[in-house]
Amino acid sequence: MKLKGDGRCYISTIYTENWVNSPGQEEDNSWQAFVLVPKDDWFITKIPLERYLPTWRGNVIDAKMEMNPSRIVGMSLSVNAGGGFTGAKSGPGDFRMELDWIKALRAQL
Repeated sequence: MKLKGDGRCYISTIYTENWVNSPGQEEDNSWQAFVLVPKDDWFITKIPLERYLPTWRGNVIDAKMEMNPSRIVGMSLSVNAGGGFTGAKSGPGDFRMELDWIKALRAQL
């Protein structure tokens, strides 16, 4: 991803086809990783799939699970209200993040 921002920590979420919920539920599963977007300069970051943690309703699922890349159905970026990286701006207030591009890279054969 190529990003420019305000020094805040953002959350990158990848959605995969359902594997946790009961059959018949349409909710996709989500995996989240923090992204620190430096202030005022364009920044290229790579987030390995291993950094994404399985979550449900914003809470990390405490289980040994691996994301199946063939089940990915979507992605989102959102501002993080609190927590994240030490020194990152957080809490209420204005935010700004620009996205130039997102690419998926195959790191293993």
